[in-house]
Amino acid sequence: MQVTETLSDGLKRGFTVVVPQPELAAKREKRLAELSKTMQMPGFRPGKVPMSMVNKRYGEAVAAEVLEAAVNDASDRLLSERSLRPAMQPKLEITKPGQDTDLEFTVEMEVLPDVALPDVSDITLSKPVAIVSDEAVAKSLNNLAEQRKAFKPVEEARPAVAGEQLKVDFVGRVDGVPFDGGTASDVDVIVAGPGFIPGFTEQLEGVSVGETRTIQVTFPEDYGAKELAGKQAEFEITAKALAVAEVPAIDEELAKAMGLETVEELKAKVTEQITREFEQLSRVKLKRGLLDVLAERAQFAAPVSLVDAEFGEIWRQVEAAKAAGEEDPEDAAKEEAVLRADYQAIADRRVRLGLLVAEIGRANDVQVTDQELQRAMFNEAMRYGQQAMQVVEFFRKNPQQLERFRGPIFEDKVVDLLLGQVKQEEVTVTPEELAADSES
Repeated sequence: MQVTETLSDGLKRGFTVVVPQPELAAKREKRLAELSKTMQMPGFRPGKVPMSMVNKRYGEAVAAEVLEAAVNDASDRLLSERSLRPAMQPKLEITKPGQDTDLEFTVEMEVLPDVALPDVSDITLSKPVAIVSDEAVAKSLNNLAEQRKAFKPVEEARPAVAGEQLKVDFVGRVDGVPFDGGTASDVDVIVAGPGFIPGFTEQLEGVSVGETRTIQVTFPEDYGAKELAGKQAEFEITAKALAVAEVPAIDEELAKAMGLETVEELKAKVTEQITREFEQLSRVKLKRGLLDVLAERAQFAAPVSLVDAEFGEIWRQVEAAKAAGEEDPEDAAKEEAVLRADYQAIADRRVRLGLLVAEIGRANDVQVTDQELQRAMFNEAMRYGQQAMQVVEFFRKNPQQLERFRGPIFEDKVVDLLLGQVKQEEVTVTPEELAADSES
């Protein structure tokens, strides 16, 4: 094999590779000889078919097979012998097919940059710490009780008040004509509660069972059904039953319903859960701070092909959000050229950070175990509630899909490794400040 370097510009590399024709011919003859041993043809015993006939039947296919194998083998040798790490799949182009001449093909690629491992011992990060207050525990306990509330029918005839539940039938009309999805029966509605068109539930206050009331509402401009967005509608509503919420007391009965024995155990469990949530929020801040510092130190050129691929994925998400009417207001205020430039910079940052994190992980032998992939899969499945087992079954039938979790797990393990090496200064904040900082 003869290799000639034709391009060396930054991370771009180009080569011309030549494989001698005699070498290819020898491989073709060897393969045909192998096939002749098993080829069957009337009038000939197995293994006695003339090579001219073997070549006639298999020659073209064998030539293609040998050509593909020669290109792959030569490419692999090129990468190995020159210690090249392509950023993406190299581009190959055959310039001479190697039938009556030598095989010649070109290889073009971008290689991964040399990434120096950063010294993080001089990094100091601010770690926000929120104290779990008695008020926070009490609020969580009240929320738990609220989630287990039951509605008790109201027997007396009286108007409904905010927070109570009305069972209603309704018919919605736009310009006097009923519209799809605007008619329903036996719907439970919380008076002055959320979940309906703005102004709908608020106008049910004061309605009595058996009463029919007509209300006017306006669909939001961003309403999911575009044919109704921004339009005024009329709803004829008939109240059929009234119920009042009964929230259980925070006592041992509630604790037992939650699988515990005493209220003190329940409070301890809630405190533990809030503490864990605060620690997770604090880690989000630490991780962001760490990655910001690493991005500043990752001052090497990123392969254009990787940046373009990352930008393409980002831009698809931006366009999908725009098509769904969920475009970020800040994005909407920018001209497309400016927006593209902003996201191009984000793509470049992500690629450089990804390469740096990968190199740190490689140098420290960070591995993602099968058990960690399985745990991530079960956590993902739990997000789907009653469909959790269907999700688990999907991953069992498609084990290759577990690879989607490898990258995030690997990154978190590298981040944890580095957080153990940097200095951390704890700063006490309120729970509200911690949550707001993490959301930002």
